[in-house]
Amino acid sequence: MRVLYPSKEQKLKPFTRRADPDRSLTDEELVSQLQQEMDAERFAVLYDRYSTKVFQKCVGMARDRDLAKDLTHDIFLKVFVNLSKFDHKSKFGTWVYSITYNYCLDALRKNQRHQEQDIDERMPESLPLNDESEAALLGLRAERLDQVLSQIDPADRAILLMKYEDELPVADMQAALGVGESAVKMRLLRARERAIAKYRQLYPGEP
Repeated sequence: MRVLYPSKEQKLKPFTRRADPDRSLTDEELVSQLQQEMDAERFAVLYDRYSTKVFQKCVGMARDRDLAKDLTHDIFLKVFVNLSKFDHKSKFGTWVYSITYNYCLDALRKNQRHQEQDIDERMPESLPLNDESEAALLGLRAERLDQVLSQIDPADRAILLMKYEDELPVADMQAALGVGESAVKMRLLRARERAIAKYRQLYPGEP
């Protein structure tokens, strides 16, 4: 009997595979085929392409590998269930990463009973990304940043990882967060400022 999706104890293997699908197809071609007819082997190709990256993003967000495994499983289940909703307006990878970040944020907020901070996102479209806070953040001691990231708000952590670890362009960050360009820039600015403040709180006197 074909297994459509795993339990968490099955080490994230999504399907029992009985065929060797065409792995030369692009993500979008595979998705188009799956939207016509769901097929375990084709979805397994997408899983293989993205599972490691999704897991790494979950580790970055959760700061816990065991929790990241659970999150990765749940995210691919969500991708599988919602595949028919992918509208091909963005890249499939962008859509998957959007689900990843938002699912991680929801899970972490639920676990921590986090109350989202009010953010005033009104600002000019021309706000630059290369401001003083970015230079200050990039100048922090690298070995301390992991500790800082583990203690800041999950939403701040997410957008900083998107920008500085994943190096996503602003357009992809807009798609992932579901907000406009100015809101992305404001969130980046606020996240950088809060990360720097946390760094100075944890390591007073260090440059």
